[in-house]
Amino acid sequence: MERIVSTHGPEETEEVGFGLASLLTDGDVVALVGELGAGKTTFVRGLARGLFVKEAILSPSFLLARSYEGRIPFHHLDAYRITSPRELAEVGLEELLPPSAGVTAVEWADRIADLIPPQAVWVTLEHAGDDRRRITLRR
Repeated sequence: MERIVSTHGPEETEEVGFGLASLLTDGDVVALVGELGAGKTTFVRGLARGLFVKEAILSPSFLLARSYEGRIPFHHLDAYRITSPRELAEVGLEELLPPSAGVTAVEWADRIADLIPPQAVWVTLEHAGDDRRRITLRR
């Protein structure tokens, strides 16, 4: 499955994440890729809203991981600052990937691609001028 969507602003990018959330089930992983400012965290906000997470979604850049309660548990990871497998173990990444409970979204997933399960949904966000984004969803 591959789907390409164009968005015209952060609200539309968030709505694409919201729509994807309705298709996700326990144990799913969403692997996000894109340069700085491409809209990864905005997309994750939509995912979280679609999973009925009530808390505000903050970028986990400095904590590496945050977990939230929703329709099912939601884990938000940021691999941008990961420099070694030891750091992944310290943050407990293995505990947040299948077969763990909930949905896990991983920003900068390309940096830890060998740890992302093969059934993950890959989301690539690209700048397309101004506030526009090209979003490719692939499973």
